Amino acid sequence: MAKPQTNDYPAYFGRYINLVDANDLQTAVTTYSRPLTYFFVNLPEEKADYAYAPGKWTIKDLLQHIIDTERIMSYRLLCIARGEQTALPGFEEDAYASAAHASKRSFTSLKEEFIALRKSTDLLIQSLTEEQLNNTGTASNKPTTANAIGYIIFGHIMHHKNIVEERYL
Repeated sequence: MAKPQTNDYPAYFGRYINLVDANDLQTAVTTYSRPLTYFFVNLPEEKADYAYAPGKWTIKDLLQHIIDTERIMSYRLLCIARGEQTALPGFEEDAYASAAHASKRSFTSLKEEFIALRKSTDLLIQSLTEEQLNNTGTASNKPTTANAIGYIIFGHIMHHKNIVEERYL
C-alpha cells in the first residue's frame, strides 16, 4: 500500500510521516527497523541520565516515551486494521513520561524493552494485508488509516533520533 495521503491522517502527524522515505509500509520495515534499533540500543550508558537543558527529558525518559508511544500506536494500528469503529482515546505524553519513572529503570532494561517492542510492531505490520492497512478508524477524535499509523510509528522514532543526534550527543 502506498504512502498515506494527507487526508489519511490528522495534519499534526504529517511531520512524522514526511520523515519516512518509503513507498510502502513493508519497505519502511526493511529500511528503518534495524538502523533505528541499532541507534538507540547503542547509545552510551554515560548519556542515559543526560538532559540537554533543565526541565528536558533525559535519554532514558526519551527512550521510555518512544516505547510508550509505539505501544499506543501499535494498539491503534491493530484496532483500526481489524476494523474497530469505537473511537480510540488520545494520551498526554508528559503525563505518561512523569508516571513512567524511567529514571528508576536501568538503561539496559529500557533498551531490551525497545528491542522487543520494535520486533513485535514489525511482525504486526508484516502480517497486515493491503485491505487492512486501508481501514480507517478514529484516534484522538480524528480519522486515520491503519497505514498512516504505521508510518507515524517510524516517523516518530526518526523524529526523536534526530533530536538525540542534535541535542544529546
